[in-house]
Amino acid sequence: MRKFLVSVADVSLFLGRVFRNFFARGFEFREFLRQCFEIGNKSFTLISVTGLIIGLVLTIQSRPVLVNFGAEGLLPGMVAVSLIREMGPVITALICAGKIGSSMGAELGSMRVTEQIDAMEVSSVNPVRFLIVPRVLAATLMIPLLALYADGLGLIGSWLGANIKGSISWTLFISQAFASVSFMDFIPAVLKSFFFGTVIGLVGCYKGYNAGRGTESVGIAANSAVVTASFLVILVDLVAVQITDLIR
Repeated sequence: MRKFLVSVADVSLFLGRVFRNFFARGFEFREFLRQCFEIGNKSFTLISVTGLIIGLVLTIQSRPVLVNFGAEGLLPGMVAVSLIREMGPVITALICAGKIGSSMGAELGSMRVTEQIDAMEVSSVNPVRFLIVPRVLAATLMIPLLALYADGLGLIGSWLGANIKGSISWTLFISQAFASVSFMDFIPAVLKSFFFGTVIGLVGCYKGYNAGRGTESVGIAANSAVVTASFLVILVDLVAVQITDLIR
């Protein structure tokens, strides 16, 4: 119980320092842009392949069931709603939790081990403002964009899957897909993607910033960042689904 309370206090103090520096002067805009590029560049290929495969697999698995009920025409709309509401944002966030969360944890953990963060503090440079705030904001911005990109590639993969055992034009497929999607399907998905990005950025930075002094602590920080961020993404998604259901 004592260890748990100490952990809660550490997290609270860390979050307090981060949110105070969100509104402080001297925002590191160049570092923010660099982190945006790093997050997008590191995840672009993996998100591209995953988004395409998700749409393809979802279509191949769902098509026989819909054919049995004579509802094959509902396939594009079903895939579009599934991708936009749930699968696109969540799977993108889980991939980024493994790719970005571990990278942040390892990078900041190695800086802690090699005493670079301590050197910044001694030199009167605020490490939270320079290292953590740009990373958290970059993750918050880029993960929704990556999720939308994954949704688009998922629709392309779905169209390819629909043409494996059938024949449907791209124009007809897209018109049927978006006929089942409303504006309220996009808004909750994008909003929860912002929360996913914030959670991943905060967890990755917290685990790395508070890493131990030994070299093995870098691996521990990276691994812990992935596990914790993935769990919190699922938890945030559960809460977001409940809120969205109440609104609808």
